[in-house]
Amino acid sequence: MAGGLVALFDDVALIARAAAASIDDVGAAAGKASLKAAGVVVDDTAVTPQYVQGISAEREIPIIRRIATGSLRNKLLVILPVILLLSEFLPWLLTPLLMVGGAYLCYEGTEKIWHRLKGHSAAHGSAEEHPPDEDTLVRGAVRTDLILSAEIMVISLNEVASESFWSRLAILAVVGVLITVLVYGVVALIVKMDDAGLRLSRSDKKGVAGLGRGLVKGMPKLLTGLTVIGTAAMLWVGGHILLVGSDELGLHAVYGFVHHLEELAHDATGALGGVVGWLVNTVASAIVGLAVGAVIVAVVTLVLHRRKGAASGAAAH
Repeated sequence: MAGGLVALFDDVALIARAAAASIDDVGAAAGKASLKAAGVVVDDTAVTPQYVQGISAEREIPIIRRIATGSLRNKLLVILPVILLLSEFLPWLLTPLLMVGGAYLCYEGTEKIWHRLKGHSAAHGSAEEHPPDEDTLVRGAVRTDLILSAEIMVISLNEVASESFWSRLAILAVVGVLITVLVYGVVALIVKMDDAGLRLSRSDKKGVAGLGRGLVKGMPKLLTGLTVIGTAAMLWVGGHILLVGSDELGLHAVYGFVHHLEELAHDATGALGGVVGWLVNTVASAIVGLAVGAVIVAVVTLVLHRRKGAASGAAAH
């Protein structure tokens, strides 16, 4: 009996060690996959703060919490099941679907630039007079997050493609949770910096008070800068998705041209070659994103104009 009990304990210990090793493997793989998607994570962090501009201070964190919840729902309940099933049964469909999302990012980034160039001062004035509709803001943020999250999850999937189905499921679930906490934790810190600065500015210590005043003065500029970066990120990520996707579908010309420019810049700049090459690729991707976005904006504007004309004609009759 004692020998059997010892053997049972040995078996339990062996299972526990195997489980612990599996958890370690999942954690290591999740960390590696998250690092691979770091570029899109930065874009996601830059895009999100613009959605709480113009919101009262007490509503900022609740709205960020709602967006984060929607982001986690996107990753775990929508994107994760879809990409796992597609990778198992229809792997060829992943690239076209991702390209559709990339085109949407190009459209959204270009539309923001178009509206700014048109100078919708009246619209902005009315927006300042009336508080923005929180539900609309959250839906817009979660919709944009869906595309960026899909890019993050597909990049992560490519890193663990050789793992078993259940390992991929566990790893990607960990990646989804970690990245959501990271992105929206950083966003919450950014948007609350001015409140922290206000508290610090009331300190009796001159150095602390000066730091607080600096934070209060600097935050509007930081948020404006993040809005610009966020718009540029939409164009860059969207354009890059389209470039890589077209190459994977056999249309090599544009991707090949951009890759050639990147290599030329890399070879011509010595020690800075990696950074300069990356910048060239990023700018080229953004230009592609802007071009594609401009076409979509033009088509959407034309369709809406025709619908308005038809509606006006019907109302006149």
